[in-house]
Amino acid sequence: MRRLLLARHGQSVSNAVRRFQGVQDVPLSELGRRQAERWRARSAVAASPPSTRARSSAPRHTAELAAAALQAPLRHVDDLRELSLGEWEGCTVEEVQARPGNPYACWVRDPVGSLPPGAEPLAEVQGRVVRALADIEHAHPNGDDVLVVCHGGVISAYLAHCLGLPLSSIWRLTLSNCSITELAPPRLLSMNAHRASGGYRDAAERFPDAVAMRGRP
Repeated sequence: MRRLLLARHGQSVSNAVRRFQGVQDVPLSELGRRQAERWRARSAVAASPPSTRARSSAPRHTAELAAAALQAPLRHVDDLRELSLGEWEGCTVEEVQARPGNPYACWVRDPVGSLPPGAEPLAEVQGRVVRALADIEHAHPNGDDVLVVCHGGVISAYLAHCLGLPLSSIWRLTLSNCSITELAPPRLLSMNAHRASGGYRDAAERFPDAVAMRGRP
């Protein structure tokens, strides 16, 4: 694999109201659909790629648009699903902040030690994501360029691995909806690129052999 593009899905209906999504199957919002459609238009300059991977509403819809634009078949990688947030899933940020001791603030400061009840430990999330992306890399030994459409937590966990950052600092990595992060693993080339900066079009032009993937929501 020559280059890896990690794309965060378009805005979901939960993202729009600051509701914890985790592994829930949540569709794109109207803005998220527009974001994905604009990305599709920018991606259409790419040549035909070999394959695409995916599974779950917000990432799936984004990946489907990418796959259609790139004329690529769509597949899913379950280990690229978003991290589980346990009992917080379905709650808004404001609702969790209002609980005794403001557990949301504790989690932002220390997401490893202040895990939501029933949530997936970040070390386990990072482990499965690193393994999944290593498998993808080994499946593309001939210099292919790979596009992975997935979740913000997945991308942050992988970037922490590549950059040697402690998992306690992953929320310092800003990843907007429908942004693209580019790597030549493990080297980071760019992060959180947006259409306004030309990132989508430039990425599509440089990545004619794209594989769009995603896990569950």
